[in-house]
Amino acid sequence: MKPLAIENVKDYKNGMFFLIAGPCVVEGEEITFKIAKELKAITEKYQVPFIFKASYKKANRSSISSFTGIGDKEALSILQKIRKELKIAIVTDIHSVPEAELAASYDVDMLQIPAFLCRQTELLEAAAETGKYVNIKKGQFLSPESMQFAAKKVTDSRNDKVILTERGTTFGYDDLVVDFKGIPKMQKFGFPVVLDVTHSLQKPNQMSGVTGGEPWLIPHLAKAGLAVGADGLFIETHPEPSLAKSDGANMLKLCLMEPLVKELVNLRNALK
Repeated sequence: MKPLAIENVKDYKNGMFFLIAGPCVVEGEEITFKIAKELKAITEKYQVPFIFKASYKKANRSSISSFTGIGDKEALSILQKIRKELKIAIVTDIHSVPEAELAASYDVDMLQIPAFLCRQTELLEAAAETGKYVNIKKGQFLSPESMQFAAKKVTDSRNDKVILTERGTTFGYDDLVVDFKGIPKMQKFGFPVVLDVTHSLQKPNQMSGVTGGEPWLIPHLAKAGLAVGADGLFIETHPEPSLAKSDGANMLKLCLMEPLVKELVNLRNALK
């Protein structure tokens, strides 16, 4: 397998952005492979470093009746198979200390710490101890400056493979706001910084019990992120977002990914 797309992230500083993309959650083998193959083809065409993202389960749901997954081992086996057959890097979320070792045992390349859990010391330490890359999403309740302490928990555990992700800030009114100053502020800590475009456009805690979103703003937010120098972009996508089992309201329709990537590559090249 080729090295992880961000193995030498310094090569992408001020150069091409990397893309973390995929469905919110593993819904089954056929659809997950379909999305991964399409994204691989697009990113290879435009020479964008790519990490495939899919959660093997969802722990933070708006409603107790919300979909959480098809089963941990079944979903992780699908991700492992995708990594092996398509030769692409994989990232998935973890929510507890035992999950760090479990997910790592299925050869994922990167463990993602959900925003609500970014201050959980034992979780960060457990992720670090696997030796995998650790992508820490900034809590909706934290300042960019506060993320240096989350990163330090990983580096103090002898793992310097840290990525920080901006995903918006909440002020308690069922909406999120991206402060683009946070991207260069977090880059000062010496780690690559990603803008999570689709989660930043969520409308959480709706009265329906299902998270809403504003996917029409995805291209605008993605371009703004690159304009301020984000090292990577995070975009969840699905062939039919309205049928997705998680976060469909803020995902990009898969058929719109290629024209967006083309536009983003042109923008990044113009900014070089």
